[in-house]
Amino acid sequence: MRETETPRAADLLEWYDRNARIMPWRVPPAARRAGTAPDPYRVWLSEVMLQQTTVAAVTAYFNRFTARWPGVADLAAAEDGDVMGEWAGLGYYARARNLLKCARAVVAEHGGTFPADHDALLKLPGIGPYTAAAISAIAFDLPRTVVDGNVERVMARLHDIHTPLPAAKPELTAAAAALTPERRAGDYAQAVMDLGATICTPRTPACGICPWRAPCAARARGTAAELPKKTPKKAKPIRLGIAYVAQRADGALLLERREDRGLLGGMLGWPGSEWAEEAPAPAPPLDADWQALPEEARHTFTHFHLRLMVQVAQVGMEAAPRRGAFLPPADFRPSDLPTVMRKVYDLSRGVLREMG
Repeated sequence: MRETETPRAADLLEWYDRNARIMPWRVPPAARRAGTAPDPYRVWLSEVMLQQTTVAAVTAYFNRFTARWPGVADLAAAEDGDVMGEWAGLGYYARARNLLKCARAVVAEHGGTFPADHDALLKLPGIGPYTAAAISAIAFDLPRTVVDGNVERVMARLHDIHTPLPAAKPELTAAAAALTPERRAGDYAQAVMDLGATICTPRTPACGICPWRAPCAARARGTAAELPKKTPKKAKPIRLGIAYVAQRADGALLLERREDRGLLGGMLGWPGSEWAEEAPAPAPPLDADWQALPEEARHTFTHFHLRLMVQVAQVGMEAAPRRGAFLPPADFRPSDLPTVMRKVYDLSRGVLREMG
């Protein structure tokens, strides 16, 4: 690569100053240069929400969270069930549990102020290397290298790196670190992510308008469309389960809050069986005339596909559940359910109305 074709952070920052995406958690580059500092709470919250989730999916959740809990102390004081309910549907529910733990640790151990120190950030619950780097760079403008999927794609193409992911991560991180500037590190981190999201996209990258078009080795060699390469994933297994939806004569629904640990931990849901690769044994939460619905509730998690048989029943006021508790209709919000449990509800509510 000739000296004149060396990628420069300055070229990308110049592009970012004109093309930065507008996001509710972001301070625009002009405002930042004028002295408006990002709120570390909003940076942290957005980064946690954005883990394995798109900007489009996160925006409404972020706006609701910050309207209800505008600062870290407000979130730390929130009821666990309220936070889990607001998070419902966003997925990866361990993030919500760690969100509360982290907010409470910031209040208890740091006086309600996020630390700027990278190592101190890493000691907080739920903050790993990526999130710590993002907070350090974006909130405090420290020269930390932030590497997400967008950045990996940009670096793989910029340097024509053909090592497949995830093995390529150290090489891609080193390439990203070599370009991270000492000044405007926060804007630069967001600029690379914006470049990957809007120009250097997975399919049909817009190379003609890219600020790093000239130094891009993959563009010059015609390999951009095939990068980054990825090691083929193993087929996901299928797990089976049963979900039980019981409605009392007064309209109350039988629900339970799952244990804090594990998948969907701390979330509200329907009592049910274990999820296993073999058909599970029936495990009804109370004695009733259970009826199986003809359609399954199907959902895909990170590591497996889930197929739930849905059993429904109408019960009397004297019903005594072995698990869970009846929730009055006025207190029940389908939006408080995680996505898979909401699918169960959507399948069962029409049948329950007919049964009633």
